[in-house]
Amino acid sequence: MQTNHLEALLLALKRLPAHITEKSYKVPALWCGTANGTEEVNPAIYYSRILEKILNNTPINPSSSGSGEWRNGAVVYNLFIRLTTAFDHNGDGAISLEPLESGFRETGTLLKAIALLPYIKNLGVNTLYLLPITEIGSESRKGSLGSPYAIKNPRKLDPLLDEPALGLSAETLLKAFVEAAHRLEMHVVLEFVFRTTAIDSSWITEHPEWFYWLKERDTPGTFGRPHFDQGTLRRIYELVDHHHMHNLPAPSSDYRDQFIAPPATVHEENGKIIGSTSDGDRCHIASAFSDWPPDDQQPAWSDVTYLKMHTHEAFNYMAYNTIRMYDSALDNPETFNSSLWDEIAGIIPWYEEEYQIDGAMIDMGHALPTLLKQTIVRKAREQRPDFAFWDENFNPSPEIRDEGFNAVLGSLPFVIHDIVFIRGLLNHLNRTGVALPFFGTGENHNTPRVCFRYPRQEAGRNFSTFIFTLGAMLPAIPFLQSGMELCEWHPVNLGLNFTDEDRALYPPETLPLFSARAYDWEKSNDLLPLNSYIAKILEIRTRYLGLLLCGEAGSMTIPYTSEAEIFAVMRSTAGKTLLFIGNSNLYDTRSGFLEFSMESCELYDLISEQQHAIKEHRLHVSCKPGECMIFELP
Repeated sequence: MQTNHLEALLLALKRLPAHITEKSYKVPALWCGTANGTEEVNPAIYYSRILEKILNNTPINPSSSGSGEWRNGAVVYNLFIRLTTAFDHNGDGAISLEPLESGFRETGTLLKAIALLPYIKNLGVNTLYLLPITEIGSESRKGSLGSPYAIKNPRKLDPLLDEPALGLSAETLLKAFVEAAHRLEMHVVLEFVFRTTAIDSSWITEHPEWFYWLKERDTPGTFGRPHFDQGTLRRIYELVDHHHMHNLPAPSSDYRDQFIAPPATVHEENGKIIGSTSDGDRCHIASAFSDWPPDDQQPAWSDVTYLKMHTHEAFNYMAYNTIRMYDSALDNPETFNSSLWDEIAGIIPWYEEEYQIDGAMIDMGHALPTLLKQTIVRKAREQRPDFAFWDENFNPSPEIRDEGFNAVLGSLPFVIHDIVFIRGLLNHLNRTGVALPFFGTGENHNTPRVCFRYPRQEAGRNFSTFIFTLGAMLPAIPFLQSGMELCEWHPVNLGLNFTDEDRALYPPETLPLFSARAYDWEKSNDLLPLNSYIAKILEIRTRYLGLLLCGEAGSMTIPYTSEAEIFAVMRSTAGKTLLFIGNSNLYDTRSGFLEFSMESCELYDLISEQQHAIKEHRLHVSCKPGECMIFELP
């Protein structure tokens, strides 16, 4: 394993001329491990000191062990580098899209991500999960920076993640980032996008057969999802609910007739890729949309297109492809778009070799053909048996486990706002068992932030405390979306569980997934930092890791509490039991009791480090808004 990229980065910083490094440059005080506010630093000296401390750590080579133990004990921090490490370094009140005079960027970069690693490690995190960092397409670009999911070339990185002052490529900086993470005993997982690509993908010219093409209209119009009447929609839902995937209703012939076979030639015209058939007809790439459910109201994905996974002539159009690909008519090697599958299956092994990454999150993994997913997993693990695979899937089922995945997204973010729904989800998981861990989180970049719907900052912080502690007590992987520890509320993207009103209030120009924006690193934590609380909960989890990761049916029960808003979960296995109690009311103190078979006993709250007593078979508790307790029961 190469370990010289971090040293090369340090050397580049130390070689910067004085007229660059003497410029004023502000950084969040929290990045330095101190209180809120900012500190004015010399960027070359500031970053050099952090790199020197990291270099003092003995490098590890995670790929040498072959052990998968690290995957079970993963604690994840989700980095969207372009957002997480963005900051108003010159203090002018805006995030500049262009480098500052000093040559350093205000948008997030890999250098700043390296500098943030000690801060992240101090939270108790040992695994870094990066949203896509690849080159972004330019056609129909959303917002000021474009969507990271509009991937132009999956083997090239976004050049905006570099620091022009250093003269080093984003590729070199990613190698330094992974090396730095490994020196701090942290693993690196990248998200890979295999179901979609940019509408101006670099693949189009050489492989037009990998894409869906639309006839060029005499009267230009807006392409969008097909319309189904209510009767057809009900029929689709009914069939899918019963897993009857064969002969699902197709969209109208008018919709299907918009599509055309892949063109004979492709060329660029006024910045747009145009195809020409052998008959001289012109065509262009079809833009994508959220295709499930078939009446999904998410805004159109104008900057991306679906990849054409099958060549079957009867499926030469887009229409809930994530479901229709399970049609038995496509379960035939003759329909596989084999050259595309081969290209996709080779991407992760290339990143393993080039960047020494430790795992992959598969975007829309549920929408990839099963055989292709299995091939992706097999080829990656030929190089490294303990390589981690996570699936953007809601169900922690044996089927996903058997495909080779180690964790799934899960459903927790979609039920957190109603304690009745949380209880229902956990009761269901207790009955069925949890075949593999899901993410213990109340938010990700596609859902509302935990704090999103709470105008009072205290309530948002209370909610974050409750949800994070609960998630850490489940058969789950603790998952911190960056900014969660700051009580950030602004949505990253309007993906799931948003309203039409939300979409009107937050166009792409305001969303960090598409445009320049920074967290409120200076003031968001005014209430009291969640950092130390998070670290404490994660330390408790580590002590009881084997118990908490147990996914056997019956290992997770919901005890009765006399107060409905006092929520409890009991985790039991191998003679050990942990009891979680939390107040789901975010504004008021709630009191209640739980009943036990034992008549009396002293219990110790691992969070507050206070004693509580069971008397006459009852444990009485009084919890402040969002307050949680964890007890080990005798």
